[in-house]
Amino acid sequence: MREQRLVPSLDLEVNRAGHNEEQPIRDSASVPNGMPGGLSVVVPVFNSAQSLPLLADRLRAVLNPAYPGSEVILVNDGSRDNSWDVILDLTTQHRWIRGLNLMRNYGQHNALLCGVRAARHEIVVTIDDDLQNPPEEIPFLVQMLDKGYDVVYGTPEKETHGFLRNLASRMTKMALQGTMGAETARKVSAFRAFRTRIRDSFRDYTGPFVSMDVLFTWGTQRFTAIPVRNDLRAIGQSNYTVGKLITHGLNMVTGFSTLPLRLAGITGLVFGIFGFLLMGFVLARTLFNGSSVPGFPFLACAISIFSGVQLFALGIIGEYMARIHFRTMDRPSYVVRSSTNDESGDRAAEV
Repeated sequence: MREQRLVPSLDLEVNRAGHNEEQPIRDSASVPNGMPGGLSVVVPVFNSAQSLPLLADRLRAVLNPAYPGSEVILVNDGSRDNSWDVILDLTTQHRWIRGLNLMRNYGQHNALLCGVRAARHEIVVTIDDDLQNPPEEIPFLVQMLDKGYDVVYGTPEKETHGFLRNLASRMTKMALQGTMGAETARKVSAFRAFRTRIRDSFRDYTGPFVSMDVLFTWGTQRFTAIPVRNDLRAIGQSNYTVGKLITHGLNMVTGFSTLPLRLAGITGLVFGIFGFLLMGFVLARTLFNGSSVPGFPFLACAISIFSGVQLFALGIIGEYMARIHFRTMDRPSYVVRSSTNDESGDRAAEV
């Protein structure tokens, strides 16, 4: 049961508003890298100007007593509202909050990759900006890392999205399982904690298509997941549509595995065998009955089947060739327009 989980040095009866003016988090800029107890919380931000102040308050309520010296990295992924202005205000009020402003909207995982590479502590926690992932659940994820795991996912106890969104999410996780080759793939979520040293395995990755969960498999096989609360979104609307989830699933499968090529090969083999059986049927009928199989519909169906299989295989090969083309273009995963400057205290500085 959830009530039986214990987290040292943390009062779980925190104020959900997160107000704690008497003991602000220490300035993370003055804390050496890898300080025991400190966390780097990375938040990809897209059109979330209204929820960011609430998120900052609740993160402070959790991080202050249990993880002094922590930092929060807000990565603005080309928001169309005034999210960057809100981030600048938050970094002015709280020096433990850092801001990164991307040139345009690159996608959630690209923004996460940017924030993860900027993290300065031994443990990184990623969390959404919509408050559906309760910051109060962070200690439970971090606690599991102490049991020998490298990546811990917070799986929602109950999905709070619509039917189509939940269905697309399940399909994406099935595609991810084929790519990761781990049962935990069925339980992945944007709410995760992992050891920062894993990023060394994808230090040189520069492709435009990013899946953090697949990149983690390049550095470890120690995954686990625990159930966490998933709150209803109280502010704004979700920016992760069904179409984006399907596109992300296709990017994962075709960008990080050869599974589609193997499926195309197996499909070609199956229909090749079917063609030989069909030819055997035609020859047998000719030998025993003295006549071949009559009728144009039979021939048209056979041609349509084999043509469809060929076009299917060519489409998969074309998808991989397109990705090779994009890699030769050397498109970056992201480009940072500006960032907050912790040392000088300025609101923003060009990178």
